[in-house]
Amino acid sequence: MTAAELASLAMLLIFAGFALIALALLSSAGGRAAGGGVVLLGPLPIVFGSSVKMAKVALLLALVLASLAVLLALCWAP
Repeated sequence: MTAAELASLAMLLIFAGFALIALALLSSAGGRAAGGGVVLLGPLPIVFGSSVKMAKVALLLALVLASLAVLLALCWAP
């Protein structure tokens, strides 16, 4: 794939994500929502969440993604 094709695919996926979020917000019938996230400042993660459970889930996902990034970097290193 060329760089232009990858950029087009990336934009399409971003817009699809926004559309899915908008659809979920419009179709929600109330209830309770929970969320969390991780901000990486170099090697230091800052974990936050609306509950302790969501913070743990966010930390677990951050560890998985960081491990995947290291694995891919090692596999593609010259």
